[in-house]
Amino acid sequence: MNSTAFATAHPNIAFIKYWGNRDQALRIPSNSSLSMNLKELETQTRVSFDSTLKEDHLFLNESLESGTSLERVSILLERIRKMAGIDFFARVESENNFPTGTGIASSASAFAALSCAASSAAGLNLSERELSQLARTGSGSASRSIPGGFVEWQAGEDHGSSFAFSIADPDHWDLVDLIVLVSLEHKETGSSQGHQLAETSPLQKIRVEDANRRLEICRKALLERDFQQFAGIVEQDSTLMHSVMMTSNPPLYYWLPETLAVIRAVRSWRKDGLPVCFTIDAGPNVHVLCPAAEAGKVKGKLGALESVNSILECHPGGPAHLLDPEISGV
Repeated sequence: MNSTAFATAHPNIAFIKYWGNRDQALRIPSNSSLSMNLKELETQTRVSFDSTLKEDHLFLNESLESGTSLERVSILLERIRKMAGIDFFARVESENNFPTGTGIASSASAFAALSCAASSAAGLNLSERELSQLARTGSGSASRSIPGGFVEWQAGEDHGSSFAFSIADPDHWDLVDLIVLVSLEHKETGSSQGHQLAETSPLQKIRVEDANRRLEICRKALLERDFQQFAGIVEQDSTLMHSVMMTSNPPLYYWLPETLAVIRAVRSWRKDGLPVCFTIDAGPNVHVLCPAAEAGKVKGKLGALESVNSILECHPGGPAHLLDPEISGV
């Protein structure tokens, strides 16, 4: 057997965060979450099952990977092999057009694209819901990169009930995510390890118990395009997640002085009437959100800050999908 498929997926930015699992192996989350796919950023992944291979091979940005990265990919591939009833190893070639491991959800787009390509190459024809469930087992937030636009991940209680779905198309709200890069260093503690530490924080129980309230407020604000209501709940949710990180054992301090400088600036601008807010994933870089009409002004203000390395501008993106395996790419 020699079968190849090629797919692409976008990372996503969570407005209501996922942090902590009730089932670590299947990545069943402690709470439901809400996000937006990022159109301009993508992972492209080619998967080839080959009867001549003696083991799985992973190439990330043309570099041969081993260790934990390969292990996580092989675990997902093994799940797919069992579903498809095949026993061939695969060659996986994946490329990102954005920095990896810096808090821009590279694992989300990576495992969404991998799930899409590998399941197709294995001869499976999975629904969006089934792909979301599959991607979740590789990286929890990857479940949200399968559907398009604005996405809700239903926590559920088991594998069958934990999946993501679109609540609004990409063109529902012209929201812009200005990703402020204050550091390009690969983070010392990845999200997978961080999720396992969440329950060691005395604040995690409180965060999870209040999660549905925050999600309902955020969902309503998003559907009604109410930026003022949206901004407050998004910042509160992000800060709650980082409070859990900082009070875990051992603690995780992702923020840098430059991170805090951007936070303070954004809050000052909103106080002065500019519709802008921040959210931060598991890393030091800051996602600054605003309506598209204000993006130029906000980007200019961000660029004037000494702490800013560079800025990536992203709009709402579509779902993970297959590409023609013959086109140029990975």
